[in-house]
Amino acid sequence: MARLLKLTGLSRRLVAAVDLLDRRPDTAPLPLGLFGASTGAAAALVAAAERPLKVRAVVSRGGRPDLAAEALGRVRAPVLLLVGGEDRQVLRLNQEAAERLTGPHRITVVPGATHLFEEPGALGEVAAAAAECFLRMTAEHPA
Repeated sequence: MARLLKLTGLSRRLVAAVDLLDRRPDTAPLPLGLFGASTGAAAALVAAAERPLKVRAVVSRGGRPDLAAEALGRVRAPVLLLVGGEDRQVLRLNQEAAERLTGPHRITVVPGATHLFEEPGALGEVAAAAAECFLRMTAEHPA
């Protein structure tokens, strides 16, 4: 129960940050992508569901999208789920959550990586995949 309350608070704060960026004249016209790791990924997905016209992409690194629960079906932004190949439990949770996503989504497995992507080169693969996702989103939705 405490984890859900904490996540709800994190989601609420992230939605408030999205709203703040949307009110600022210097950031409002820019496309917005969210990156979340672990439970932060669920908060990013909830924010994307709550602000579908503003959030243009979500990248999850070793995330727990399953904790976004019913919000998954309301996410319209493209979602990239990055999971370590050796993180079998989180991979299974990501696969189950992906089945509930109705918008465009992809699971990318980083071979040999564990939950924290501490293996040599693993975080580099994550960074490259996230950058590609956000660059594609920016190209498709220029300011």
